[in-house]
Amino acid sequence: MGARRELEKQFDFEIVDEFLDHFSMMVDIMEPLVVELEKPEVYERSVDELFRIFHNLKSASSYLQLEPITRLSVFVEDVLEQMRALDGPSNTLTTDWLLEVNDMYLTWQDDLKLDNELSKVKFSLLKLPDLEVA
Repeated sequence: MGARRELEKQFDFEIVDEFLDHFSMMVDIMEPLVVELEKPEVYERSVDELFRIFHNLKSASSYLQLEPITRLSVFVEDVLEQMRALDGPSNTLTTDWLLEVNDMYLTWQDDLKLDNELSKVKFSLLKLPDLEVA
């Protein structure tokens, strides 16, 4: 049984459907926000918006007991909290790492749409780049 069918078995269909809609929307807006982190004039707004997205993903996936999504969301939320304390802009290594994170969420989005098991988190995502501007 895939992840989506398992969710629908445990939770009301409307809750699952709403989660999937919001998940897709948040994943779709991640990449442009990550790219904007390299622009000093929008760094603060972009990092705040990304923080909000990962906070929401953490909360929703935790409620639905989607452990891999919850764990990575917590990890990224902590990184974004550190980035909020920086003046920005983001360096290329950090941007590339966040784009890889986005790819993981896109993979999960496909897993959920196709009713596959959730893919394992890529090990490379657990190694943080230096967040300071180079």
